[in-house]
Amino acid sequence: MATGIKGGTYRISRVIGNNFVCTVDDGGKEVILRGLGIGFKKHTGDLVPMQQVEKIYDLRDPEQSSRLRELLADVPPEFFDVSTEIIEAAEARIGRRLSENIYITLTDHICFAVERLRSGVSYPNHLLWEITNFYPAEFAIGKQALDMIDARLGFCLPQDEAGFIALHIVNAEIDGKMADMVRITELIRKIISVVQDYYGVALDEQSLDYGRFITHLKFLGQRITQNRYAVDDDSEFQNMIVRRYRQDYRCAEQIRAQLRETFAIQLPSEEMTFLTIHLHRLALSMGITEQKE
Repeated sequence: MATGIKGGTYRISRVIGNNFVCTVDDGGKEVILRGLGIGFKKHTGDLVPMQQVEKIYDLRDPEQSSRLRELLADVPPEFFDVSTEIIEAAEARIGRRLSENIYITLTDHICFAVERLRSGVSYPNHLLWEITNFYPAEFAIGKQALDMIDARLGFCLPQDEAGFIALHIVNAEIDGKMADMVRITELIRKIISVVQDYYGVALDEQSLDYGRFITHLKFLGQRITQNRYAVDDDSEFQNMIVRRYRQDYRCAEQIRAQLRETFAIQLPSEEMTFLTIHLHRLALSMGITEQKE
């Protein structure tokens, strides 16, 4: 939140547009303010009453703050408004704050999606099935976002866009890059395929254990793309997991082989341990308790 307030007002350091201005907090950092007409006929040094401010964007990264200012100067304010509404709805539904970069990426995506619609250019989402099944909460938000875009902007975007918006939300949850999120989704698809083939059952996509497993894979994918693997020096614990859950460890070995072959990824022993534990929990939820020899 901005703190450079004197007498219940903000002093403008820069005008972005009619509805967006910048101010400087007590630490000397610029923050962006949104409010209906707060920048209209205003200049640097003018004051904005606090009651006119609808939202404060406090981006900690100076580069992101600069990108956001550029975006706000280029796109119609209603696009940024609907993007903000979608983000706030997502945070309320998920129960956590999203990476601040999503204000830039989602607004930019919505602008391009609308431009494609206007031009009659279709852009199919080839990961729609995976997004729907791996990220159901985020996909539900994506569908809600389409309704909000239609209501606020008057553009009825195709269902594929709900999937793209869902990916932006998942990406903001793990604070990664969009290209990495596509790769992570493909990685999860490969792992789920290995798991179902190994245990010989179809996973219950509505179960709590399935949801927990997908969450583990999502953050495993994040660690893989950022090359920041889990660290656990307890070799005795790792050996105990391998001995106790032999069946599930063999599944983890098949997953490791698949990731090595498909993505040139080598899972370290620590990640294999945690993966085995999650596989064991998933197997128990499916009623699989016997060990394969």
